[in-house]
Amino acid sequence: MSQHKASENDVYSQLAKHLDNLPAGFPATESGVELRILRKLFTPEEAQVALGLRMMPEPTAKIAKRLQKDSVVLESMLDEMSHKGLIFRARKGDVTLYMATQFVVGIWEYHVNDLDEDLIKDVNEYVPFLMEKTWAEMETKQLRVIPISESVPNEASIMPYEEAGTIIKSQSKIVVAPCICRTEQKMMGEGCDSPMEACFIFGVAAYYYEENGLGRSVSQEEALQLMQKGLDAGLVLQPSNSQKSINICMCCGCCCQILKNLKKMPQPAAMIDSNYYSEVDGEQCVACGDCVERCPMDAIEIEDTAKVDLDRCIGCGVCIPVCDYDALHLNQKDEGLRTVPPETMVKTYMKMAQERGKMAS
Repeated sequence: MSQHKASENDVYSQLAKHLDNLPAGFPATESGVELRILRKLFTPEEAQVALGLRMMPEPTAKIAKRLQKDSVVLESMLDEMSHKGLIFRARKGDVTLYMATQFVVGIWEYHVNDLDEDLIKDVNEYVPFLMEKTWAEMETKQLRVIPISESVPNEASIMPYEEAGTIIKSQSKIVVAPCICRTEQKMMGEGCDSPMEACFIFGVAAYYYEENGLGRSVSQEEALQLMQKGLDAGLVLQPSNSQKSINICMCCGCCCQILKNLKKMPQPAAMIDSNYYSEVDGEQCVACGDCVERCPMDAIEIEDTAKVDLDRCIGCGVCIPVCDYDALHLNQKDEGLRTVPPETMVKTYMKMAQERGKMAS
């Protein structure tokens, strides 16, 4: 192997370790598939620059000083990398700030418009390993599940951060983007016919999505209309795991990388933050099986009546509306079993990093 080639491989290995030090992780595999992914996305020069970024927004001058690079030249490169979805960009007045971004959720989602089959195959090979090594081992998750509103009993006291409509109505900037999971599955000849515009992005991230052409700006009213289409299709609501949500994804069990990999686990309920569970009223149930078809976690079986496996139920509530016999109900977990998300995603990321024994760099 030439010295130049060895140097290239080294910078990708360094970048993989750098991404693994971020809260959501990017663990190494025996096959090296994670390095193949990085080679497809980053040039060696871009990988070297990415190594110098931290998971906090900084002006170019500060980054240039750390990397010992010309600020003007670096600004051009950082801007290009941010438009390629390799790093994150934010505005503060007239100043543009740049920061490292995680692979998932982050770099992968930012490539919804420029996927190819080789990249999709590599990511689909890698994500189950990523889920096993990071998601499954961390108590704090990036995403959580909230119930669809029509499944929650009227008497239930639901927190504002658990009610999708309330989250939408609290936003001043909303961008809707196509679901990358359904996009990549359709490109591979698979997937489903659920609505494609299924990811709502808020705040500073919404401006990034809009400027990069990853989605379109919508009003609160249109966002609520699009959300209803997703709920009618049986999609699961997964907002960011914080009281101040930065996004809501509407996910299906067949395409979503999170849900379909959770489904493979013996106890999905233990792997997701959710404060609800479904329960069957045996006297009302006629064992029609509609709820079985709708459940994304295979949590319901038909015996004499429908039965809910609480180890598998993630409390999404999508089974409730399809029951014509009022036999399914959504219950809140006991107070001691409920989780309260961190106030902001910054605090969520800090908890994730602490649990992995990493410091977000």
